[in-house]
Amino acid sequence: MTADTFFALMVYAFVTSITPGPNNFMLLASGVNFGFLRTIPHMLGIAVGFLSLLLAVGFGLGAVLTAFPALHIVLKVAGGAYLIYLAWRIAMSRSMGKDADANARPMTFFGAAAFQWVNPKAWVMALTAMAVYTNPDSPFLSVLLISFAFALVNLPSVSSWAGFGMALRGFLSDPVRLKWFNICMGLLLAATLWPMMR
Repeated sequence: MTADTFFALMVYAFVTSITPGPNNFMLLASGVNFGFLRTIPHMLGIAVGFLSLLLAVGFGLGAVLTAFPALHIVLKVAGGAYLIYLAWRIAMSRSMGKDADANARPMTFFGAAAFQWVNPKAWVMALTAMAVYTNPDSPFLSVLLISFAFALVNLPSVSSWAGFGMALRGFLSDPVRLKWFNICMGLLLAATLWPMMR
């Protein structure tokens, strides 16, 4: 992979990691409702889960999905259903931090890692990266370089969303503002399903 290609890959990884999507909307809401520190396992789960998805796609899972389109449909339906459930949970949250009800808690490391496997945006990012940036002459090294590029930019990118949410905590300490913020975040999260349904 040339330096120019690797730079283009880094730009792609950064842009796709920092732009709005299911992960980033959930991190923004989690930063508001639980604070930055309690959201760290969620952020780490995204980074590790997406890295495992990238490696799996690069080392053959993408070909399996192409060969068995029904499996792809099952993943889309499961991902969509889980995304609607998460959107509902966020939209119905009414208090933050220590005042949150007993059922409210940030997403766990393992929950966030597993979510990457049903996250429509994560699949698009992984499949596109592997299709565009792998070199047929050195596929193994290409997959590792693509994974390395995303590992460099993914965690700092998604962390910025949780940090922004943390910065909004003072403004959203008013229960009415928090209620409408969470409803908006839930609706935005549900809206990320639109590209998948087309």
